Amino acid sequence: MSQTVVTRFAPSPTGFLHIGGARTALFCWLFARHHGGQFLLRVEDTDRERSTDAAMEAIVEGLDWLGLQPEGDIVYQSKNIDRHVEVANELLASGNAYYCYCSKEELATMRETARANGTRMGYDGTWRDRDPSEAPESVEPVIRFKAPQEGDTTINDLVQGSVTMPNDQLDDMILLRADGTPTYMLSVVVDDHDMGITHIVRGDDHLNNAFRQFYLFKAMGWDVPEMAHIPMIHGPDGAKLSKRHGALGVEAYRDMGYLPEALRNYLVKLGWGHGDDEIFSTEQAIEWFELDGVVKSAARFDFVKLEHINGKYIREADDQYLVDQIIPFIAEFTVLDPSEIPASMLVSAMPGLKERAKTLVELAKSALFLVAKRPLDLDEKAQKLLHNDAREMLARMLAALEPVSEWSAESLDSALRAFSEAEQLKFGKVAQPLRAALCGQTTSPGIFDVLQVLGREESLARIADQAAT
Repeated sequence: MSQTVVTRFAPSPTGFLHIGGARTALFCWLFARHHGGQFLLRVEDTDRERSTDAAMEAIVEGLDWLGLQPEGDIVYQSKNIDRHVEVANELLASGNAYYCYCSKEELATMRETARANGTRMGYDGTWRDRDPSEAPESVEPVIRFKAPQEGDTTINDLVQGSVTMPNDQLDDMILLRADGTPTYMLSVVVDDHDMGITHIVRGDDHLNNAFRQFYLFKAMGWDVPEMAHIPMIHGPDGAKLSKRHGALGVEAYRDMGYLPEALRNYLVKLGWGHGDDEIFSTEQAIEWFELDGVVKSAARFDFVKLEHINGKYIREADDQYLVDQIIPFIAEFTVLDPSEIPASMLVSAMPGLKERAKTLVELAKSALFLVAKRPLDLDEKAQKLLHNDAREMLARMLAALEPVSEWSAESLDSALRAFSEAEQLKFGKVAQPLRAALCGQTTSPGIFDVLQVLGREESLARIADQAAT
């Protein structure tokens, strides 16, 4: 590919960065990185009534969390309105556009007539070839594009393949409204040209727009960017993605405890793949990614698969990195300030903690016993386990552990196994009440890991709290 690849992600700041938009941004980013090009961010904020600063911040933060930082400054479409108007006037001057003086009532009548006749609902071209001298004085005109009316248009899409539309399906779309503001269709084309976009990667719900935009590029004598329209994301049942399926903002996935690198991995696999590879690094994704590998059919979002991938990333992650990730969750679940949370203790415990967790939330909850204040609040299962006999056994266990001076896995193993033999119990019957006393719950890392991480003083104190006196 001889030209420098330039892609763009162009969200409207009317809401959060949803998961479909995040995947589109990721595909744009990967394609640009693969070809050594540029990934740009354009905010399509010309709808001032619906655009909000909060939504804009959420989109930028979502991209940043995912690791999809754009090159250069963010382009705000609203700041280019004068340029969009200039191009509309150029199209007017070249005969590729015209003033339309139809009133709202006339347009409504057109729609009603088309509906009654079962014909296409678009504008019927009333002012396409009329002399503006016939214009009524009471109507502020719009500027419409003069679209071709005969033949077909074919777009060679990098995902969808060759797609053809009859030109009689292209109505004369509005470029400038009666109040002089540009429409989305015009603004997108002008900005794509001015930003030097070489490849437009977006959802296939924009495929029909591509045909209209194609002729705007041609009318201005501009190169038409390559286009790739990627399929939508559906729920696991094949229905349109909804909130129950996962149609949430990226920040929701962060708050649910997914790692950004795991979410990136999962999103890449939604509609694209590399052989049978399930887990691959960002560097591998950049090396392998090409648009011809994107499938044409809708991908299906599946939380079970996302959790599976996230769990694998957690198990492979650096322990200190995971501690940094879960401290905010622990602070949220407790009354502790992050600075009060013993990070070194968490790092020591992390090898045992991370083996079972599928999300950072699960990981943080499994670590809460490390920062819990005595006496522990026992969960329901732990309370049921610590019946009178178990508490009496804990008192005897405490007496067996107090003489252990070297608080190591080997010494503790030896002392506890000797205790279980003396009690004529299988080791599990000893370990389970001990775990409940130490952690307040019935699941934890290995019992010797728990004893070591808590240390001699805290471990003996927790056992004493639950032992029968």
